[in-house]
Amino acid sequence: MFSNRFCFTDLEKVITGMPHSASAKKRHKQNLRNRERNRATKSELKSHVRKVLSAIDAGDTTQAREALRTLASTADKAAASKKIHRNKAARIKSRLSARMLAASKGGVAASPAKGSGSKGSSAKGSSAKAAGKDKKAAAKPKA
Repeated sequence: MFSNRFCFTDLEKVITGMPHSASAKKRHKQNLRNRERNRATKSELKSHVRKVLSAIDAGDTTQAREALRTLASTADKAAASKKIHRNKAARIKSRLSARMLAASKGGVAASPAKGSGSKGSSAKGSSAKAAGKDKKAAAKPKA
């Protein structure tokens, strides 16, 4: 199927396909250029998040505030240019500001555990259901 002159870059061309028309070639170049820009923006956003978290862990609230301010600006710009969803930008800012507030009050700014935000049955939900059943059982008089 392949000749002995086949290399890895040729494999990429075979798998992804190459544009044939002039407009498709132009669009492909634009997509590559935009992908690099989007990656750079997202990487910058992650770097700002790391700076905020390291400042919070160090206990430096003034540095954390400054880092959060620059993070908020970067996140809003990324959301405005549709590189990330606006809800993601809001979620990032909200979570980090809550952690910074908890750290500034002297509380423990624990990072949320992975998988703790699952939508399945949680311990809080199941205990509330059990408490509701107990209330119903206590309210009904047995005849």
